[in-house]
Amino acid sequence: MWQQIIALIIIIFFLSRLIIQAKKKTINRVEFSLWLVFWILATLAILFLKQIDSFLLRLGFSSSGINFLLYLAVMMLFYFIFKLRLKFQSLDQKLTDLNRIITLNKAKEEDKK
Repeated sequence: MWQQIIALIIIIFFLSRLIIQAKKKTINRVEFSLWLVFWILATLAILFLKQIDSFLLRLGFSSSGINFLLYLAVMMLFYFIFKLRLKFQSLDQKLTDLNRIITLNKAKEEDKK
């Protein structure tokens, strides 16, 4: 029970930070909406943990609902890391291309002199 209360307090903290960031306009509406949905789902998962436990038991899983949520969270983190890696790779390629264009333009300017 205490774990659930602590988790809900942490979620309230993150929601307050999210609202502050939205008011400062450091995140856009889509990003705000996605994080809001994520934290609402996390809250519902914590509030209905016993129902998740019984649902998992009916499906034949032997672990508890909190373990399932932890596994799900770890999978999501790996997915986000993968997406970030792809984004960094794309940005690295764009930076390389931009650097190549600038270097070629400088070389052309020096040839004209």
